[in-house]
Amino acid sequence: QVQVVESGGGLVQPGGSLRLSCAASGRILGINTMGWYRQAPGKEREAVAVMTSGGIANYADSLKGRFTISRDNAKNMVYLQMNSLKPEDTGVYFCNLRTMVNVYWGQGTQVTVSS
Repeated sequence: QVQVVESGGGLVQPGGSLRLSCAASGRILGINTMGWYRQAPGKEREAVAVMTSGGIANYADSLKGRFTISRDNAKNMVYLQMNSLKPEDTGVYFCNLRTMVNVYWGQGTQVTVSS
């Protein structure tokens, strides 16, 4: 059974930084992409950043320059460095793992940007 677990969320002031981590474990066959999505209160879930196993990253246009995704294929981990955070970045951040045959989600980690 595959598990996806996020960590690193919390409360941060505007302009601050956070680093999210996601660990995937279990019988994982052929990871294709790992990435991050977020859902703000009252809004739909949206893609933040994803990275292929070959290291190609794609970002939401509005987040380029502030957020950086990275991954460690050997450890099945993906990270999201978030800088210059804004109140509108508040939401639940979900890790997503896509393999050749399935899609897995973590339970989410809350990020709150507020003074």
